[in-house]
This record gives sequence, structure tokens and C-alpha cells, in this order.
Amino acid sequence: MPRKSKLTNLSEAAATISDGMRIAFGGFAIYQRPMALARELVRRGCRDLTVVGIVNSIETDILVGGGCIRRIETSYMGLEKYGLARNFRRAVEAGILDIIDYPELLAWDRFRANQENLPFWPCTFLGGSDVVTFNQDIILFECPISKRKLWAVPPADPDVVIVHAMIGDEFGNVAFPRRRLLPQSVDVTHTRSCDTVIVSVEKIVSTKEIRRHPELTEVPAFRTTHIVEAPFGAHPTSMLGLYTADDEHFDIYSKSSSNSDDFENYLDKYIRNVEGHLHYLEKIGLPKLIKLRTVEMTS
Repeated sequence: MPRKSKLTNLSEAAATISDGMRIAFGGFAIYQRPMALARELVRRGCRDLTVVGIVNSIETDILVGGGCIRRIETSYMGLEKYGLARNFRRAVEAGILDIIDYPELLAWDRFRANQENLPFWPCTFLGGSDVVTFNQDIILFECPISKRKLWAVPPADPDVVIVHAMIGDEFGNVAFPRRRLLPQSVDVTHTRSCDTVIVSVEKIVSTKEIRRHPELTEVPAFRTTHIVEAPFGAHPTSMLGLYTADDEHFDIYSKSSSNSDDFENYLDKYIRNVEGHLHYLEKIGLPKLIKLRTVEMTS
């Protein structure tokens, strides 16, 4: 049976996401977020999405500012050293976002529950925590073996997982660097928690190249539903071994999101009035992108 190419473009990949879906974004905090696809969702005008995550940042804040999200389930929303996620904060204060809080470890365990096809993840350490006071989805129960008090944490249950990686082939085999950090580990867990996985990559390579290092293919073709080539697809966040975060653009974003009018101007300049990802990169500028490139020597 011939293999089917899963190579597509950002617009077609984003078109698979319907209003009201539960979305999980790969990466972690301000590192390796699938920004090209997040911007495409804003451009398409998606609505009533639920973002379920571990530690969320600019990829979700942009969607909040674009009016795309009604609910967030995570442990953190912010820009780390770049400050507050101001679109998120305004929406919460205005009462237009449902916020469900999970401790960071349990936020990750929720995806592990889906990976293992478990109806819940058992937790032992929530006694005395107000997390269970305000999160009605976490259920207290007695362990049938030890008789200890435990808490059942619901799985993440994403409808779609979106990640950004370094390389992949047209069939959806995605390779990860030998040296990996927490964002890459998040991506691997996310892609094993859902049947619909959209991957953007810095470069599409030949299957022959992928086969040279089969041990690096953490996302095999059968798990991937769409793959898109998007160079600098994590900008303005960083990409391990390829480019650093764009401090200047984060500063522009932070200032623009300080009030809703300025952020509308940001959306118009960088998303709504932009034809696509390559046009976005033109706005950032080739000299800036080159300066962000890093060279990582490996043995």
C-alpha cells in the first residue's frame, strides 16, 4: 500500500480546527512554541477554543487577544522574563475567560493519562490545596488497595495537538535533536496524547535523511495527520540549536498588548493584514532573523 504524503500548508492545516475544539500547543513557556500555526488560527478567526496545556505563554495570549479562546486549563500564563500576558489578564478581569488551574506536574500528567489511555490520573499530594477547592473536575476517592485518600485528575483530552519541530519528511516522520530539553519532551508527550497531530517544521527533508538516524524519530508518520514547512515557525520564541528568542519583538508585543487598542494595531500589522507566514517573516526582516541564528556544536 503506497504511503500518503501529509505535506500541506499552514492554511489547510489550520482549517481542520473547528470552533469549540480543545487545542494543545507544544513547546514550553517562551520556548519552541508553534507560533506560525497560532497566528494562522487568529487569521482564520477561530472562536470558543479551549487551550489545554502545561505552561502557556505568547501562543495562547495572542489567541486570547484575537478573541479565539473561551477557556484555558493550565498551570501558568505569562511571558516569563518579558512580563505579564496582558491580553490574558484583561480577559480574566473582564470575566470572559474560564480559567481552570492545575499544578504544573499534574498539567503534564493529564497528557500522560491520554497517552496511557487512562480515564484519570491518580494523585496523592493535593491534600490541603485550594486547587481542589476551585477545580471541580478533580475528584476525591479512596484507593481500593491502600485505602489512602487520592484525587482523580481528568485527562487533557485535546482534540488537536500542534507542535513545532526541527525537521520532518513529507509523510510526517518527525525527528528531534539528540540533545533535547524540556520543550522537546513536552512535544513528544503531547503527540502521544491525541489522534490529530499537526506538526510544523523548520525544514522538510527526504525520508532517506530521516532513515539515517531512526532513533531520533520520536513522532512516527502514523501519529502525524499534517506536516507543514515553516522556517522560523517558532518566532518570536526560541528554537533549540537554531535560533534564540527575539527580545526586540517580545518587547514590541509586551508594549502593544498593554491595552486593547494597541493590540488591535499589532494584530493588523503582524497577522490580519499579512498574507501568510512568509509575509510575516518579511515584516520581521531578514537581517533580524539572521542575527537570531545560533550554531550549536555537537560531538
